[in-house]
Amino acid sequence: MKKKDELTSHGRRNFLKLTACGGFTAALVAGAAGTLWSDEAVAQIAQEEREREKAAEHTMTLATAYLLGASRSYPIMQLDLKENIQNATNGKVYVKLAPGGQLGAGGALAQAVQGGTIQAAQHSLSNFAPFASTVDLINMPYFCGSNQRFTNLVTSDAWKKEVHPKIEASGFKALFYVVIDPRVVAVRKGGNKVITPADLDGVKFRVPGSAMLQQYYRMVGANPTPVAWGETPSAIKQGVADALDPSVGALYVFGFKDILSHVTFTQAVPDSQVYSMNLEWFNSLPPDVQEGIEFAGEVTAQQNLAKVPAARSFAMSELVKSGVEFHSLTDDQLAEWQAAGGYQRTEWDDFKKELAGSMEAFAQLEEAANTQGRLYVHDA
Repeated sequence: MKKKDELTSHGRRNFLKLTACGGFTAALVAGAAGTLWSDEAVAQIAQEEREREKAAEHTMTLATAYLLGASRSYPIMQLDLKENIQNATNGKVYVKLAPGGQLGAGGALAQAVQGGTIQAAQHSLSNFAPFASTVDLINMPYFCGSNQRFTNLVTSDAWKKEVHPKIEASGFKALFYVVIDPRVVAVRKGGNKVITPADLDGVKFRVPGSAMLQQYYRMVGANPTPVAWGETPSAIKQGVADALDPSVGALYVFGFKDILSHVTFTQAVPDSQVYSMNLEWFNSLPPDVQEGIEFAGEVTAQQNLAKVPAARSFAMSELVKSGVEFHSLTDDQLAEWQAAGGYQRTEWDDFKKELAGSMEAFAQLEEAANTQGRLYVHDA
């Protein structure tokens, strides 16, 4: 135990030493590599980062809401993206990481990218919706809830034709979309498992600000209860809300494992993210650098898809240790949820027209979600 404490103390000293010298990203890279305890490895990483930054012609500040270690259960892939951009641009771009919400989270990061305060960031697609409302279509239940349907959709020509011009009109460039897993139905300790919509009768269900998610949970029998994300853990503990719907990985990352009893995979809506860039900054780059960044995004997207089942397995394993029970639904049970609240119902027609522009445009996006693309991803 004493040796472990000494290694931890040594690693902490090396981290502080690097950050004091302005090498915050180097400290993060060393920490992620598990080499902070080694003076030699730390010095090598710091030297490499200094050389890369000095040799680069462009610096990209990349901000996220997640700590670097989060990819073990929530495959946000920020360190991979940094490495891939630097390599794919032949060192012409140096990526300075700002993880863990140090520059904000969610909508604040999207605004920072739009305003050019930073060059790139990770945020949810829901936080993209205020800038390009069409993106909110992903919150339409059972439209692209499964990982494969979501991947089919956002990599399709129809999505790029219908949605990307609207994103770009707001000053963004979407680099790549991050698959995490579908949202689940997670019930607080002391609550009963949820298998059918009837099991949600009277359940106070925590929802974000999305009008679509609020309508969906009303349609499947719950009592939608808007709660700000930062207040959600205490709301669940105190019984202000009985259930919530992030992905399994998010439940683990944000510390819900000790306050839940049951988790059900309903596969209604994706818990998805995007890496966006400031369009003006991207357009100012030479064509070869732009091409390198786009290629890096594609490479990282494929790494993300491969990571999804391993990240889910880790998060589930940790939640099971805390006594959480998991429930997968049969095709017939899933069909019952879709029949009660799915996007095929007429209640969603106004959303389709408003967000896609017309029923015809929505039909094209629906076909894209239904068509297997060239990328495969595992579903829970």
